[in-house]
Amino acid sequence: MERTRLWWTAIVVGWIGLAVSAYLTWIKLTGSLAVCAGIGDCETVNSSRFAEVGGIPIALIGALGYVAILSILFFLVRKAAWQDILRLALFGFTLTGTLYSLYLTYLEIFVLRAICPYCLVSALSMISLFIIAIVMLRQMFQMES
Repeated sequence: MERTRLWWTAIVVGWIGLAVSAYLTWIKLTGSLAVCAGIGDCETVNSSRFAEVGGIPIALIGALGYVAILSILFFLVRKAAWQDILRLALFGFTLTGTLYSLYLTYLEIFVLRAICPYCLVSALSMISLFIIAIVMLRQMFQMES
């Protein structure tokens, strides 16, 4: 029961992260204004030099990362023989995403001095997925003991 709840939590959080990243990608690619409802400064963050890497929007990279994570979660319950490698892959993707999200949040706060609430939701989603990946990895090691 615990594993199923953990998996569903990861799925929901992954979809939230994907939705936010997809929205920010759409904003960046169309040049639209983000709806921030007076909370934060989405425009400063989304139009900064840090919003792209090699001309590719960071939000698109994030969206692709969430798609990869959701794919791993999808196969995690369908390919029993791949459980160990998929849990390690989930850990690796979420660790990388968390570290990069923390870096981007640092840039928002200390360099740009502007906060994008959508970016924070994405960062919190990725951190939550990382915590779930650690729990799943721990369960894997406990099953082997």
